[in-house]
Amino acid sequence: MSFKGGLAMDEPNPQAFAEKIIANVSRVLVGKEEAVELALVALGCEGHLLVEDVPGVGKTMLARSLARSLGLSFNRIQCTPDLLPSDITGVSVFNPKEGSFSFRPGPVMANIVLVDEINRATPRTQSGLLEVMGERQVTVDGQTLPLPFPFMVLATNNPIEFEGTFPLPEAQLDRFLMRIALGYPNPDQERQVLARMEKEHPLNNLKPVVSPEEILRLIQAAREVFVEDSLRSYIVEIVNRTRRHPRIELGASPRGSIALFQASRVRAVLRGRNYVLPEDIKYLAPFILAHRLVLTTEAFARGEKDIHIVEEILATTPVPTEEALNA
Repeated sequence: MSFKGGLAMDEPNPQAFAEKIIANVSRVLVGKEEAVELALVALGCEGHLLVEDVPGVGKTMLARSLARSLGLSFNRIQCTPDLLPSDITGVSVFNPKEGSFSFRPGPVMANIVLVDEINRATPRTQSGLLEVMGERQVTVDGQTLPLPFPFMVLATNNPIEFEGTFPLPEAQLDRFLMRIALGYPNPDQERQVLARMEKEHPLNNLKPVVSPEEILRLIQAAREVFVEDSLRSYIVEIVNRTRRHPRIELGASPRGSIALFQASRVRAVLRGRNYVLPEDIKYLAPFILAHRLVLTTEAFARGEKDIHIVEEILATTPVPTEEALNA
């Protein structure tokens, strides 16, 4: 079975674009090439990224080094229980000299916005991010303003602390294209980290290696990637199985299907292809679907993990083959 289409790849090569970004970020983050590629997939989908991991593994450095490598503006929002929605989106301030109100933009007015420890913000403040993430705009006092392009929220979440935190609602989680973890470095990687930090932080000397225009070319190239009909059906079947699974109370929404479809095309571009393979879908599905699932009470009480259920679904869902197509 041939999954190839007849489309020509745009120049410059998006694969070279990805390699430059990954190599540059690796000067700061050692051994996190997979996480950087997934962040680029999210950016190419114009999506958002949730990084769920313990403190100190490089979540903030991933956001800062990615923004600097891409030559994009960067802002950080440190979430606390007293943070207000206006602290994120901006506020109208009265100017007594002019006798009128003027809009003072909030930190979301940047290309890459790090929302640090998002689960420490109250539900009211978290809801202030829904329009930002879903519509790429902010509305303050009846005035709607677009956000800069490209725009990505990279939020961090500490999964081991519960005191003073607020669980993310399903509507919020569903707006994240992917959820990833960085994990601890191995001993060799950690020795490299110590060597690089001996004199100064490597982020201080990090320079942009691509232009923002190349991000637009990546997005445009992904829209031209060919997806064979059987692979579209494969995506739909995987997502539908999350809705029928006995240990899942609430399966992935159609937004999950769209996210998996789009992300597979961006990954294909980053790998130098103009067509999607089944391996693209299988690789990305756990990152895209797991955080969208709500497990049953019994499964949650047994300590089952959403990502393991997605892997089980992938293992039991037939992969499109030439024989199946011709049968």
